[in-house]
Amino acid sequence: MHKLGFTVFLLFFTVFCEAQLPTLAKESDSVAKDSIIKLDYLSSLLNGYFPTNYFDFDIKYLLKYNQYEAIRLGLGGTTNNHFSKKLRLGGYVAYAFKDHNFKFSVNGSVRVNEKKNTWLKAAYTSDLQETASTAFVVDGRVFQLFEPRLLNIDLFYHHQTTSIGLQNDLSPHLLSEIQLANSFIEPTYNYGYILNNHIYSTYHISTAIVCLQWSPFSIFERTTGRPRETVVGYPKFTFQATKSFSDVLGGDFNFIKFDFRTFFKFVHNNKTNTEFILTSGIALGDTPLTHLYHAYPNNITKETILQRFTVAGLNSFETMYFNEFFSDKFLTLQGRHYFKPFYESKWSKPQLAIVSRFALGNMKNKARHLGLSFDTLEKGYFESGIELNKLLFGFGLSFTYRYGSYHLSHEADNMALKFTFNITL
Repeated sequence: MHKLGFTVFLLFFTVFCEAQLPTLAKESDSVAKDSIIKLDYLSSLLNGYFPTNYFDFDIKYLLKYNQYEAIRLGLGGTTNNHFSKKLRLGGYVAYAFKDHNFKFSVNGSVRVNEKKNTWLKAAYTSDLQETASTAFVVDGRVFQLFEPRLLNIDLFYHHQTTSIGLQNDLSPHLLSEIQLANSFIEPTYNYGYILNNHIYSTYHISTAIVCLQWSPFSIFERTTGRPRETVVGYPKFTFQATKSFSDVLGGDFNFIKFDFRTFFKFVHNNKTNTEFILTSGIALGDTPLTHLYHAYPNNITKETILQRFTVAGLNSFETMYFNEFFSDKFLTLQGRHYFKPFYESKWSKPQLAIVSRFALGNMKNKARHLGLSFDTLEKGYFESGIELNKLLFGFGLSFTYRYGSYHLSHEADNMALKFTFNITL
């Protein structure tokens, strides 16, 4: 029932937004000031904000769903340039109906250099994070009406994190961020990490992060604040180094991680294009499972294909079961080719895509991780499939098949049939 209600709400919200946005464009008049105001308003909506005079409400916090929290309602946002061009204050609060807990975050930023778009940032967060997930701190905000893969995640850890950071544009093509953080980690499941004859079921982690994002082939235009990417060029490269310190601000573990991602997109004639995403990472030292890697699985453990019928992610392995594989070093390569849409109407733009994914990984000292049974990816994982996207209101269908060394004995367990959802405001 929770999933059904969430899907109904999503469908209504999608139709509502689709109906409203063209109206903004039609009502824009020839007065330059009004046009600018409306363009700013539309830009805010595209980035997931509902703007008011001094505060922009963040739409992405309104409603979420996952296996651990079930329905999660929230409210959040940030001050805008009408409040101050040099100071930002923001945060969110959310309540989950399954674990009956509040989550929240507060943050503030001060701009110390306008030309280089340099911001000094600080934040405190008490929330959940998916186990073995990696986020690049320089990633720009990409708003989605909802995050498809989030629906199926069940393995989280709770963290209380205090962080400070410095964001800086080394050039329009090269973005950087440095962050120092201290976190108290508490897995929501039975887990322990053995180190020096001690089992850590909760622990502190103190980290320093350096992250760079390079877009060498994009074209940027500076108006006010950060340069705007007017022509998106490919490939794009992101690199991140994370160092965890033991005995610094109570940190329990000493490890280092290196993460890399590159995105290629080839645009062909007749509205077709081909995309490739290469992601890799390695963790060296005493690293608990919460801070290792998975290959972004998106298949729930149910007996039949129809019971596993959920929503496909955008860049996830649809036949790989949650919590099936973990690694301290991994590499994934994903390719997708989009054919020209069959036709285009206001509510339907059916488009065929073929997709193929590969993952490779390994883990040293696997026996140190207690409480969970999992495999590694040293044999290489393969899956391929087809998608028929945007059949109606952004919804479509996908079918994916698992083959190779990790092919399962029961044939139906290698198949995934799911909804797809592709739409932006």
